[in-house]
Amino acid sequence: MAQTTDAVVDQVAQLNAARSLVLGDAAFYPQIVNGILPIVGANTKLELRRWGANFLAETFASPVLAVEQKEQLAPNVLQTIREILELPETDIAVLQSLVQASASLYPLVFRHIVNHPQDSKSWETMCEIKQHFLRKMDSFPCPVKLCCAKFLQRVVQVQTPGLISDPRRPEQNETSLAVVPRNHALLSIPNLEAESSGLLDRLLGVFQEETSDPLLVNATLNLLPPLIRTRQSIANKIISAVLDFFPAHHVRPPFTPTVRVSVKSMERTARALLWNILKKHQNHPLAPRMHAYIERLSQSRLEVTDDASRKRGLPNEPTDGLDNAKRARLNAVVPPMLKIPPMAPGPASFDRLFTLTEDTGLSSFDVKQLPFDIVLKIVVPLLSQVHDSTLTQAVDAVRNRYQTITKEQNLQRQQQQQAAAQDEDDDYEPEYQPMDAASVVSEENSAVAEELAELQPDLVSLGPFVLPQPPPLSEEEAGEIGRSAVARVFGMLNASETSPAPAKGQSQQKLGFARLAGSTFDRDAWSVLLARLATRAPAGLANDPQAKGDSVVRRQTTIADSIRETLYRYILEDFRARINIAIIWLNEEWYNDRMQMKSAADQRGESEPDQESEPIVSLNYDTWVTRLLDGFLAYLDGRDIKVLVRFLSEVPEITIAITQRVASLAKDPERVNLCVQSLMYLIMFRPPAREMCLNTVEDVYQKFEESRPAATKVLTKWRPQSAVLETTTNGATEPSVTPSQSEAQPAVTSEQ
Repeated sequence: MAQTTDAVVDQVAQLNAARSLVLGDAAFYPQIVNGILPIVGANTKLELRRWGANFLAETFASPVLAVEQKEQLAPNVLQTIREILELPETDIAVLQSLVQASASLYPLVFRHIVNHPQDSKSWETMCEIKQHFLRKMDSFPCPVKLCCAKFLQRVVQVQTPGLISDPRRPEQNETSLAVVPRNHALLSIPNLEAESSGLLDRLLGVFQEETSDPLLVNATLNLLPPLIRTRQSIANKIISAVLDFFPAHHVRPPFTPTVRVSVKSMERTARALLWNILKKHQNHPLAPRMHAYIERLSQSRLEVTDDASRKRGLPNEPTDGLDNAKRARLNAVVPPMLKIPPMAPGPASFDRLFTLTEDTGLSSFDVKQLPFDIVLKIVVPLLSQVHDSTLTQAVDAVRNRYQTITKEQNLQRQQQQQAAAQDEDDDYEPEYQPMDAASVVSEENSAVAEELAELQPDLVSLGPFVLPQPPPLSEEEAGEIGRSAVARVFGMLNASETSPAPAKGQSQQKLGFARLAGSTFDRDAWSVLLARLATRAPAGLANDPQAKGDSVVRRQTTIADSIRETLYRYILEDFRARINIAIIWLNEEWYNDRMQMKSAADQRGESEPDQESEPIVSLNYDTWVTRLLDGFLAYLDGRDIKVLVRFLSEVPEITIAITQRVASLAKDPERVNLCVQSLMYLIMFRPPAREMCLNTVEDVYQKFEESRPAATKVLTKWRPQSAVLETTTNGATEPSVTPSQSEAQPAVTSEQ
């Protein structure tokens, strides 16, 4: 017998491994299903049949398995289900799974028979399974009966005419009686339609019984929406059956809390069903009746609640606190009052705390001498016979003892603290002591401290405690801490982006370049703070001759570069929305470069050092403005003229590198106008950079033919004497100038 059990366990383990395989890859379903059918058939153990029925129900309900593969597996599976049902099977789990599998198989087999009329054996097997369920449905347990209701719903849905969405593609239409040909060899449309009508009446019969099972009623109500939605021919019949059903009339008294909950659940399910129908079909012919039905259900619920609040039944048994008159009449047994002796004298301990008897023999008995199993056999029966009142009295007595002991200990501790404080006041003598008596006083104080330590060791105060100095940070640790601080500041920058915008009527003060970085808590304030951490914090440290070679300089420089890199990446993530942050940052960089150049000039003017000893000034504006342009120019299109013009108009200085990168936009014919218009804006509104931008426009005119119409307008207005225009006017096919216009005009390298 043990060997048989072990073999079954091993087989179940192998079957679970196969199930895991098909759940991972649905392509193994046909192979696994055909392989397990002999193992889980009618001649196997109950555990194997239970596993097989559950697996088959799961397989044919799986959405990952194709319908064609399910139709191919259906004949063999039907034969296995039929053989199991022929057994005197009484296991609820097996029956549930078989009914669920049959409900999933019925539409598949029906469509298979429609397309293959010669396969009469499969249809006969399916009909026998259906008749078996219909004959024994009423005698099945409640869980199996619920599954049978689902099977009936699926049969009615299949054997009722449905809508044909596309007559040219019958394989994509829903499985219903409408796809069956008139002259089919096996399927008779009148017989199938009559059978579905009878099964629908049987499914709706639960609403007409005198006493209804709430579980079956709720299950049936949940099965009806697909039929109402997809089968218009029977929708009104179903709705009328629901409208004639009132849950309160189908239950029997007494109305216990369980019955009330059941009625409430049925009312709620019916109300939800009708509300969903009204939401989708507001002009339904039965809409007035449905509204009246829902109102009646709500009214009956209020009446039940009102009755429950007004009426209260008498208690079925006497309550606690019986008086003397009822004791004699009801023969109530009142437990005797326990005689709790005072706690034994001596120091408090657990044995004295829990000792509630005056018997010295019991008090002195050592329970540890008994074995543990014997103690359990004695204690459990004794506790079952102890009266609740006696146990409550004993627990209250122990609690009172414990509270008394705690109060006494707290009082003693307070008295000791007060006595120690008085002793300290008595020892204090505010008299003048000469300088030569310091040693005598120190000796007396040490003697008093020793006496106090001997008498009251718990009251001796500790001396001053000083934390040790932290170890010095290495360069890597300091850099990591700095980067984490910068990351937190960037977190505040991200948080400020999601903060709500100010009200429309509120005025906002625009702060200038001399603003305080912490004056507000908006995105611009955090941007200024980050930019100044990267520019002003390490400014001048690299030029300090005393700090050269120090790791602090390298560390701060590294932190500043990391801030710049983080700002660069942050702006490029959404450069259109964060162009203002880029402008703030570049203004700070330009200002820092000018201040360092001024400081270097002052040092040269005071000490007049040689060229070799001249302080080195690292300039960052030119580097980062070109990097930003290279970063977002590739993503600009013709509609981003405002973004580019704002950037070029608000950066503090226009250089040749900037104009060259703007000129590179002309390589794309779709962005030629963007290039020329940006340069024209700088020519009009930034006079210090005008000549530089005009030279760039001439270069664009010469290199890119698509730019000539727009560039000609700019050059005609601002540089009419240009050699390029003269060459074009003279009719030359290729514009050329002997000396470059950029060489002919005075070079402008920077804008002040």
